[in-house]
Amino acid sequence: MEKEVFRCVECNEKATELHRDYSNGILKITICESCQKPVDKYIEYDPVIILIDAILCKTQAFRHILFNTSLNIHWKLCVFCLLCEAYLRWSLLHGSEQSSDPADIIRYTKEWEFYGMFGLAALELSAFCGSVLWFLWVWVGCIQGGAIELSLLLKALLLSCYGKVLLIPAVIWEHDYSPLCLGLIKLFVLTSNSQAIRVILNSSRRLSLMAVCLGLLSETCAAQACKKLPSSVQDMLTF
Repeated sequence: MEKEVFRCVECNEKATELHRDYSNGILKITICESCQKPVDKYIEYDPVIILIDAILCKTQAFRHILFNTSLNIHWKLCVFCLLCEAYLRWSLLHGSEQSSDPADIIRYTKEWEFYGMFGLAALELSAFCGSVLWFLWVWVGCIQGGAIELSLLLKALLLSCYGKVLLIPAVIWEHDYSPLCLGLIKLFVLTSNSQAIRVILNSSRRLSLMAVCLGLLSETCAAQACKKLPSSVQDMLTF
């Protein structure tokens, strides 16, 4: 049976175990043979501390989450973030409009428009992730001849979009300053995306920034293309 491969959070070297289990429940953290530091210090940390370090975009925290845990919530997190973004767009579209009759047709029209916003947000995210993966596959896999695991990269990109959940409190508490808040949240998400790429590929900051910028350009082009669609097609997308 093939041993599970972990990564040292300090130097990114491979390791076969994070800790050694002795008798009487005694655990000893494995020391990395390369840097002579604990392979993963975060296995003793509280999850709140790990989350804070991840928010601060610390490389060690990202390595712990992406390599040394069996965290498989990236698709659920992706759907939740898309719902947050769809709610933001839907709320900005209608503002504070309220219907006096909860059963009238306007209420259901607005509900279908929310689903349309969800579809548009999913389209833009697909354009972003697709262009990033394509660029890294061409640059690292084809030009440099390196190995690249696209599924792990996609997981890292989706997990690093967790900052989008801040869209909801930004709308609720900072409605008057929403442009500034939304810009800062977008910058934070892109920074997390860049850090996730660096951790997975162990690459330079320049390469990760190039990939994120290309993804942002593709996402913007997809959004502009949807705006330029004929009105009949836009009505179909936004119901």
